[in-house]
Amino acid sequence: MSGHSKWHSIKHKKGKEDDKRGKIFGKLSQKIIIAAREGGGNPDMNAALATAIEAARGYSMPMDNIKRAIKKGTGELAGGQLEQMSFEGYGAGGVAVLVEVLTDNRNRASSEVRYVFNKAGGHLGEVGSVAWVFEKKGVFLVEKTPEHDEDELLMIALEAGADDLNGESDYWEIVCDVEHFRSVRESLAEAGIEPESSDLTMFPKNTVPLEKSDAKKVLRLIEALEELDDVHDVYANFDIPDEVLQEEATVS
Repeated sequence: MSGHSKWHSIKHKKGKEDDKRGKIFGKLSQKIIIAAREGGGNPDMNAALATAIEAARGYSMPMDNIKRAIKKGTGELAGGQLEQMSFEGYGAGGVAVLVEVLTDNRNRASSEVRYVFNKAGGHLGEVGSVAWVFEKKGVFLVEKTPEHDEDELLMIALEAGADDLNGESDYWEIVCDVEHFRSVRESLAEAGIEPESSDLTMFPKNTVPLEKSDAKKVLRLIEALEELDDVHDVYANFDIPDEVLQEEATVS
C-alpha cells in the first residue's frame, strides 16, 4: 500500500504549504464544530475533539480560531448548524472513492459533488457501494530527522498498540486501530516526539493498481472534490506509481 501511504504524506505537505490557508482553516474549524457538538467542548472528555484540535494545531491554526469553533459546536456562538453527509463513487480504473461532507445545504453539496464526479469521468454509486472498502484508522506523521531513529520509533509505536510503521516520503507514518489512538499519542508524547499530524482517517482494506493515465485522472478527481467548500475529506483505494506521485509532489 506504499502508493497510498505516500500520497497521504504528500497531501499533508502540500496542505502545509498551501497559500489558501483560509480554506484549510475553514475545513479544520468544521471538524472541530462537529466534534464539539456531538461530544461536548472538553477535549479531555471528548477524544474526537482532542484529535480535531491536534490536527488544527498541526497546520498552525491560531488558538482563537480553535476556541471559536468549539463555542460554535457547543452552541455558545452562532454558526454551528452543519450536517454530515457522505458520497460513494468510482474514479478511473474502478477506484473506490469515499467523500465526507460537512454542509449547511444538502442540495448544494449533492449537486456540486455529482458535477465534479461527472466532469472528471467518474460516477456516483449507491449508498454502501464502496464504504465497505474502508476502515477507520489512526495515522501519525513524524518528520524524518536524525533525532527520530526508526528502530526506536517502531518499538514505541508497537508497544503502544500500533499496527505498522511506514517510511514513505519525508515522514514516518504510524498506523493504528482507533482504540489504540490515544495510547500511541501518549507514548509518543512521553518519548518527546511531536508528530507533524495525528488524525483519524479512512484506510482502504485493499488497493487498485493504476497506470499513469488513470492515476492522473484519479488525482484530478480527488483534488477537484477537495476544492469544494463543503467537502471535508476524500478517500480512495488507489496504488499509484511513484513517478506520478513524485510529479504531484513537485507541483506548486
